[in-house]
Amino acid sequence: MTDEDNAPVQLYGEPFDSGFALAHEHHMAADYAAAYAVHEELLALAESLEDSPDVRFLRAHLLADLTSVLLGASDFPRAEDTVDRSRALLDGIASAPMGPRGRQLWLEIVLRTLIARSDLLRRTGRLDEALACLDEAAAGLAESDDPDGLRGSEIGLNRMLLLMDRGEWGTAEEQATLLLSTTPATAAETVPRLLTSLGVICSATGRFDEAEDYFARADDAFRALGDTGEQQTLLVHRASIAMRRGEPDRAERLLTEASAFFEEQRRFGELAVCEQSRSFIAAQRGDAAGASDLITASLERFAQLGAAVAAADAMLLGAQNSYERGDIEEMKRLAQEARDVYQAREIHERCAQVDLLLARTLEDNLNRTDHGDHEPRSIANALSLAVPAALTLAAARHDFVTAHARSQWLELADDAMRLAFRLAVRRQDQGLLFELVEHRCAGAALAWGGAPGSVASPEGTAPVFPDAGMKAYGCTDGGAMTLGGVAAEAAASAGLRVAPPPKVRMSAESGRVALQEYISAAEFRYRRRIVDKDEVPFWITDERSSRPVVQIRLADAGDLFMTWTWAGGARGFGTGQGPAAEVDRAVAELAAALPGAGEGAKAMRQAFTTGALAGHDTERRLARTLAEALWPEGLTAQIRQVSERAGRPLVRIQPSPRVAQVPWELLAVEEDDVRLIDLADVVTTAPTSLRRQNTSDRPARDTGPVVLVLDPRVPGFRADSPLGSVLGPPGSDSELLSLVQGRLDAGAVEPSLGAPAEAFRRTDLDRDWLSGVLRKGARRLMYVGHVSGAPVEGGQSEDGTLHLCCGPDSTGLTEPVRTHRPLSAKDLLLGTLPLRADGESGARIWPAPPRVALIGCESGGDLRFAESFGLATAMLHNGAELVTATRWVLPTSFAFHRLAGLPESLRPLSEAIIAVDTAHEHHDPVHRLCRWQREQLDRWRAGGRIEHSPLLWAALTCIVV
Repeated sequence: MTDEDNAPVQLYGEPFDSGFALAHEHHMAADYAAAYAVHEELLALAESLEDSPDVRFLRAHLLADLTSVLLGASDFPRAEDTVDRSRALLDGIASAPMGPRGRQLWLEIVLRTLIARSDLLRRTGRLDEALACLDEAAAGLAESDDPDGLRGSEIGLNRMLLLMDRGEWGTAEEQATLLLSTTPATAAETVPRLLTSLGVICSATGRFDEAEDYFARADDAFRALGDTGEQQTLLVHRASIAMRRGEPDRAERLLTEASAFFEEQRRFGELAVCEQSRSFIAAQRGDAAGASDLITASLERFAQLGAAVAAADAMLLGAQNSYERGDIEEMKRLAQEARDVYQAREIHERCAQVDLLLARTLEDNLNRTDHGDHEPRSIANALSLAVPAALTLAAARHDFVTAHARSQWLELADDAMRLAFRLAVRRQDQGLLFELVEHRCAGAALAWGGAPGSVASPEGTAPVFPDAGMKAYGCTDGGAMTLGGVAAEAAASAGLRVAPPPKVRMSAESGRVALQEYISAAEFRYRRRIVDKDEVPFWITDERSSRPVVQIRLADAGDLFMTWTWAGGARGFGTGQGPAAEVDRAVAELAAALPGAGEGAKAMRQAFTTGALAGHDTERRLARTLAEALWPEGLTAQIRQVSERAGRPLVRIQPSPRVAQVPWELLAVEEDDVRLIDLADVVTTAPTSLRRQNTSDRPARDTGPVVLVLDPRVPGFRADSPLGSVLGPPGSDSELLSLVQGRLDAGAVEPSLGAPAEAFRRTDLDRDWLSGVLRKGARRLMYVGHVSGAPVEGGQSEDGTLHLCCGPDSTGLTEPVRTHRPLSAKDLLLGTLPLRADGESGARIWPAPPRVALIGCESGGDLRFAESFGLATAMLHNGAELVTATRWVLPTSFAFHRLAGLPESLRPLSEAIIAVDTAHEHHDPVHRLCRWQREQLDRWRAGGRIEHSPLLWAALTCIVV
């Protein structure tokens, strides 16, 4: 390896150089037998040459290439032999004289052997050893010339694959995205593998359309490279998506095609994965014998390859099949053997998967057979397995950087939580149900640092199916990794990270935390942090209330579960349960009655004509339907008793996402059309996690101006456009002019006004102006204008936006809309932190005054999401104590005129704005707004006139922490 020529045409001379090229050609065509034969022939020739450092290097190079071939063929035992021999030869000549170019060639092959050995160790389940190899390779990379970034990209790719095998889906996705954006074009073979990995991550976390897109891009890239083998592997990944989507026929076709190829090429590892997947399909079709044969063949292949963890995955699926056949003893044996493997290798997530399988089978057995006196013990055993595993899966979302990914993950993980609730119901354990609801309703907190830990593998479908395309092999403490020298922290994006919820303290005296024994078990068994170190009490203390108050929380877990607790001089608690079918039916009726977006839209027109809220009789029936599905009669009786003894109570409701649009005030809780608002004042509460976050530094605000943002002009949009005027021409509404004059007479107002009409359709109320007036201190903020809600199916409540007078050059985290950049909830939360090193948080840029009104379409839609980080909760996070917002799309006065034929002299929206303004000036804004809503309800019952319909006034709610 002397450095006599700086740019030699050939590396070793013939026949070696042409032999390397031919072997690579066979390798890319997935003809591993042919590639192996070429290498064996070249090795035999190299071993016949006179021994020297150069010859030993040649042999090391050949062995390194042969290792890649053997890994491609899933021949792990021989791959381990060749990579060890290659490394031994390289170590033996490490001190031999070599010029700079020779040294670089030597380093290049050393890096390749380390990367190959790491890949081998990872695929055989030795994850800690695999990570050590990558650490050694990363250290060697610093000495190596890697001008094209090829080896750095390979190290990064293998680190990312290791994260996936550990089940750290969120961190793996973040790092894969960064690596894809930084991988040079010269690393042509790395890019499609990154695309494949991103597809697997999306598939494993429920984002199937995104996964299909990544696989299509990877397929194009592999086809361009001529990599036939990886194209066939993509078929297995696509089959996995088909199975998850409930398309077994398509999955079977893809797996059959891939299996034929893998069998012909003797790629028994991939063939075993196909057999494992086909076993799952056979079991789903009721072919227990066929499923058993396929999983047995898969297990034998994995065992022969030395893939112990993959073999354990096959055992886990075999245990499920055994249970389906009624062979309980075989099920227990296979499950325990699989768990032993996972436990020995500290693959904690798969341990949780076994525990969930056992809990499900225990529940199923309870359904099938009479356990007699042993039933309480059987239920307790199932709970001891199910609840810690369910908590772990729910906590796994904290590793994802986007709310969309977290919401998709929760759809998978929620099946485990539903199992926990079912078992608690079976035991009739009201205390456990209460704690499950309280923990589930605590909510997520914003996390300002990196991803807070590891993530469990995708679980939540029943029966259990280990992902066929790419297996998840456990979780770690979540230490920082590097991507070929690129720090993982550099992968931070503008997405919102979340941290575990706070501990929910159940008792001031005992200090008990909700689910504390199950949380302890989960954190011990699965090495995942379930709750934050901080605590919040679940109750509302008497000191915070001068009146009787009942806190109600609702949780979706198949059925709808409710808890309630009395305070403020009253004592007591209770739990309730609404059957899923009844709840869904009632919520669907409500949804059909609500206005849709855009005053000319079909749903808006229907709301005014045939919708249930447009007529008193149909609205009353809907109110009764909602009450029967959602509201326990016993709680109504308690409200009656408390009201008679201590006065009108306050009902604080934290809805679950499924029932977040329910107008609780309207519920007909008794005969004779008695509504909940007739008996009590009603307020909406945000998750308890916000109690720790709405204490941001801000100026004193017991005094200060009222900030009025009334129908601001959105740049680039005419008054009659979708983002045009909501209140009509400035000065055309005498009632609103009086409102502004009243505020001017009472004290300072921002913006500075010469006359009331100047408050409307202004062009200077942008985000910078708003920041300035809020930083100086304000006692109130009233916004009336356009709000664009985020789609619930996207999961990202932080994408909801306010439309101020901001041009496209305004600094922000939301893409411009034509000539305008909206102000998003993400902006209000993160501020400029993601944009620059000296950025400020949203709470410092826009500190919220104590009372905020957001009167716009679905401005309070935050609670429809699994994570509430929309506009209303962003204001609470930034310091507001109360936010008045709307549950659904808000019809304007113009909509009443156009769609309901109301005279232009009547302006229902203006009346609502005045009611909110009056309430926010009152010492008890909740009581004052509820009084106005009761007045509107009385008018509605008396005359049934459309201007008094709940279409508008029932959309308004006050949200507090």
